[in-house]
Order: sequence, then C-alpha cells, then structure tokens
Amino acid sequence: MKRLLLSLTLLLLFATPLLAKPNVLFLLTDDQRADTIGALGNPVIKTPNLDQLARRGCVFNNAYCLGANMGAVCRPSRNMLMSGRAYFRWPGQKNASADLPNFPDSMKAAGYETFHVGKKGNSADLIQKRFDHELYLQDNQVRTSGEHGKQIIDDALVLLENRDDKKPFFMYLGFAGPHDPRVAAQHYLDQYDREKIPLPKNFLPIHPFDDGWMSGRDEALAPWPRTKEVVRKHLHDYYGCITSIDTHIGRLIERLKASGELDNTIIIFSSDHGLAIGSHGLFGKQNLYEDGMKVPLIVAGPGIQPGKSDALVYLYDIFPSTCELVGAEIPAGLDGQSFAAIAQGKAASTGARDSLFLAFEASQRAIRDARWKLIRYPQINKSQLFDLQSDPYENHDLAADPAQADRIAALTAQLQTWQKQLGDDQPLTVETPKDSQWSPPKNAGGAAKESKRKKKKQP
Repeated sequence: MKRLLLSLTLLLLFATPLLAKPNVLFLLTDDQRADTIGALGNPVIKTPNLDQLARRGCVFNNAYCLGANMGAVCRPSRNMLMSGRAYFRWPGQKNASADLPNFPDSMKAAGYETFHVGKKGNSADLIQKRFDHELYLQDNQVRTSGEHGKQIIDDALVLLENRDDKKPFFMYLGFAGPHDPRVAAQHYLDQYDREKIPLPKNFLPIHPFDDGWMSGRDEALAPWPRTKEVVRKHLHDYYGCITSIDTHIGRLIERLKASGELDNTIIIFSSDHGLAIGSHGLFGKQNLYEDGMKVPLIVAGPGIQPGKSDALVYLYDIFPSTCELVGAEIPAGLDGQSFAAIAQGKAASTGARDSLFLAFEASQRAIRDARWKLIRYPQINKSQLFDLQSDPYENHDLAADPAQADRIAALTAQLQTWQKQLGDDQPLTVETPKDSQWSPPKNAGGAAKESKRKKKKQP
C-alpha cells in the first residue's frame, strides 16, 4: 500500500505542472480603436463576446502602439509585438530579426506547441516563420466576404482539432479586419441604426494643419471636408465588421468551453493600433492622437484578477507579460516590460512606467504621462499640449498658453530622454520648417456629393 501511495504521489508531482500550464490564445485585430467594445464604454457597438471577456478579465485602459516608421503602421506594430522591441532597433529593415529573442521561440522553449494564423500583408514575416504551424489569410478576400473573422476562426478550429494534446498551445490569430475595405454582411449592419451612431466627440471636417500624412492612403478613403453623413457611413460599416469579428470569436470560445479547455486558457485580446475614422478630421492611423495609437487590451483566464488598470503599457509588453504568466523565461534585452503582476492583482494597477513615447515617421513625436500629452511635429516646428484628465478627446490644445511653458519644456526633455534610450535621432526642431497650412486636393471632390450618393442605396 505504501509503495502504491508513493507511486501515486510521484505521478501527481510530475503530472500536475503539465496539467496546470495554461494555454494561451492571443487575438489581434487590425485597425480597431480602443473605444469599440461595449463593455469598455461604447453604448452602441454590439460586442457581446468581447464584453464577457472584459468583465471576467483585466482591462488595460492605457495600452498603445508605440508608432511606425512607415505608413503601413500594421507592420512595425506586429514586428514590435513579436520581438518585444521598439522599431528603432532595426533601422532600414522592414522586419525585426528572427535570430534575436522572439515570442514564438520563447513559447516553444517553455513547452508550447505554437500556431499562427493571420493576415498576409504587413506582417512580421521573419518571426512568424518560427511558429510550429503557420497559415495566412488572403486579406482582401476575407475583408470583402461580409464575414470578418470567419476564415481565421475556421482555420483555428481545425488546427486545435489536430494539435498535440500532450502539450499546451500558444495560438496567435492576426485578424485582417476591421481594416478596410470594410464589408459587413447585412445581418450585422441591421443591428445598427446608422442615424443613431454617435460621431466621434472630436469630429472635425478637416484637420487644422498638415501633420505630414494628410494625403496618405488612409486619408483618401473619404472626401474632404468630412461630413457627418460620410463619417456615420464609415462607422456603420466599421461597427458591422467588428460585430462580425466578435461573433466568430464567440465560436472559438464556445469550442474551448465545450472541450473543457477554457478554464485553462489565458485569452489576450488587442489590436495593432487605432484609427481616426472622423476624429480630428482624419481617417487613418498615421497620427499620434489617442484615436490613432491607443488600443483595447484585455487579459482573461486562470490567475488573472478581473478589474481595470490605468498603467501605461505598450503592445510589445504582451510578449514578456505572457512569458511571466506561464512561467517561461523572459529574454534579456527587450524593450517590453511585463505587466503580469498587474493582471494577476499582485502589483499596483498604475504600473512601472511614468510616461510613454510615441512616434510616426519623421513627422510626429509625442510623450504622455498619467495626465498630460505633448505632440511635436518636427517638420513644421509645432507642438500640441493636451490635459487628458479634463480633455480625453484632445479637443483643446493648450500649447499656446504661457502658463504651460514650463510643462512643455519638462515634457520635451522627457521626450528627448526617450529618444536617446530607443535610438531615435529625429530632431524635434528644424531650421527650415515646412508650411503647416494644408488644403484638400482640388480633384478630391466634396464629401457632400459622396454622402448624397451613398444615401440612395443603404447597405
């Protein structure tokens, strides 16, 4: 009997760690603003599955993409996520090196079977090849199918069905939506009354100056000046696509629940960056306003303490955080910092950072702390200052207020310190600034004509 009990004890000692190690499901959408989940304060959007995830998880209110060295913000964002390093670490290259520490290698070393399914364009190609299993979407095909999220979830379900059930899984799903072209099936659009969709609280017909990307691809998706009708049309399609993604995420969660794996699966949901879609007169993500760089971030699952945190975090913190959550080694040399202790309720929800640095190409730099945000436009020698506590939508620029001069100087010094730490050599002032004035292209047409044409045929 004693020998039997000893054998059973040894069996439990060796088996328990394997059984206890959680699966990890990382869901990353494309172009999804931070304010597009019902449970996070949007009273209109229909996201029941993400709402449930938010209610049982830890929500990070201040999660950001650091920025981009190109117009396709998706690529550097995904490379930073997979490498845990800021994009300044690979100057002149489109992708981070796969020879340095990366997300899939770290998870494989911890005993995980790794899967990636995702968009084909603007990805972290080199690192994604390090996954055990890799599938790509045909981006335009899935974006115009009417069912955003269906193909990627179909693929994920097949992979889970055929995985090695002796190992925990790490699955990274890089959705192709709600990036344009935003085509949602009618039954998703029918869930919304377009006329009742609120405009962004910082809606403007035209951005008041040239931010360095006024005529870029994303900005040409709608004519100038932006009208309420055109913005509502885009938001209607946008919300319909997000509801479609939410619906298909629900299928995957139900599969995990039915298999008994949901309670042992950490689910991380976020997006690669935000999107203006009418805010400040802009439409794209090539800006450093909250709408462009701020993203939703939810972590739920075993060991996670439900609640909300105001910690200042980057998307590339997800890599080291996941390592800590599952007991994997965090590689040295990462720019990312683990927020695992916050998600587990073991550390203050304010986090370790007292500020964040943001950047876009050579035309924009920004810094934000717990309250204030300074945006600098080096090519036109212009600054903006916002009090995010009283003005979260960045409607009131305080940079011209003499009473804020000391604050601007202090924030500028912090910004320069960040630049030095990350290897950003962009001067914040130039001797011959460009003209800050901007006018829409003469052949762009009027938004009023676009609105009238669209009204004739509602989707």
